[in-house]
Amino acid sequence: MKSTPAPHAAPAVLGPALTFLLATATGLAVASIYYVQPLLGLLAQQFGVGSATIGLLPTLTQLGYGAAILLLSPLGDRYDRRRIIAVKSAALVAALAFAALAPSFGALGLASVAIGLTATLAQDLVPAAATLAPEAERGRRVGQVMMGLLLGILLSRVAAGSLAALAGWRAVYASAAVAVALLIPLLWRSLPRFVPATSAGYGALLASMAGLWMKHAPLRRAALAQGLLSVAFSAFWSTLALVLAGPEFGQGSAVAGAFGLAGAAGALAAPLAGGLADRRGPQAVIRVGALLVLAAFAVQALAPASLWLMVVVAVVFDLGVQAALVSHQSVVYGLDPASRSRLNAVLVSSMFAGMASGAALGSVLLASLGWRAVPALGAIAALGALAVARPRP
Repeated sequence: MKSTPAPHAAPAVLGPALTFLLATATGLAVASIYYVQPLLGLLAQQFGVGSATIGLLPTLTQLGYGAAILLLSPLGDRYDRRRIIAVKSAALVAALAFAALAPSFGALGLASVAIGLTATLAQDLVPAAATLAPEAERGRRVGQVMMGLLLGILLSRVAAGSLAALAGWRAVYASAAVAVALLIPLLWRSLPRFVPATSAGYGALLASMAGLWMKHAPLRRAALAQGLLSVAFSAFWSTLALVLAGPEFGQGSAVAGAFGLAGAAGALAAPLAGGLADRRGPQAVIRVGALLVLAAFAVQALAPASLWLMVVVAVVFDLGVQAALVSHQSVVYGLDPASRSRLNAVLVSSMFAGMASGAALGSVLLASLGWRAVPALGAIAALGALAVARPRP
């Protein structure tokens, strides 16, 4: 399989305006898979299902996202990324519109899978930014686009919870479809054509990811450790609305969505973690991040029920998860610059497999053992990440 550097047809200039556009598009794309989380209480009432069943919706979305990362994102090394971005954007609009009109729980489950598949648009936009950025500004520009991704993950819950409280859950998906649709012509006009980095066929692309996995032990450690941290991350966020609506807290979807502001505080510190990784090495930041996740969930599992404590926990563990992710990306992207799309696909697919597992396990544990079982799961997952992330001699 022949690989070449990934040039593009236009000069490699990524200015502030295009950076902002890519960050916005990345945030809206990835937000699509998280809108459902603060809506779970409303959806359970709408369709008359229990907490374990309604937990299938975020699980299906995460599974769709993880599958598409593994099976579709490597195409960015083979085809013009500008065209891929346009097609995925249109497909995401269609999936969100279908969710807004879903007449049954089964239809919404199908829409959730489609949203997960097409929201991988975010993972095409970030490599596009890396290719277009001037060498001297690449880290800063890509970091700004990643900030859009992180804020999209966290603020999506605020937007969805608040809008659902005012206009109902269908308005959340309808508004999201309109927002992504408005970006399509802007992205098409602003992005240049990208020349593929390889002429390999689809099968060879997928096979090469298995080869990268076998070749690079740091990739395996990063994927497994971030996957475990993602179990903790998703277990908390995918059950939060149900926990807050329970007898211990008695809160609605707007409060569940507002928790995204607490998570955003942690995400805003992610660029600082990246700078620290440059100075001290990524492994040190990864260990600190996993320790923060472990400590936050251990305290929540053992302490008396408190809404303010849950806010602090959200800030601390989100900071830990995002710091570890930025540092893991630093490790993985340095392994083989010619294969960054496929390396990213391996890392992120493992991460979202962890998120799907966390959503499923969190829902089951909440239904069977109560809400304290969810932070206990998060603490165990963080402990596993610490063990996996430690480099072997």
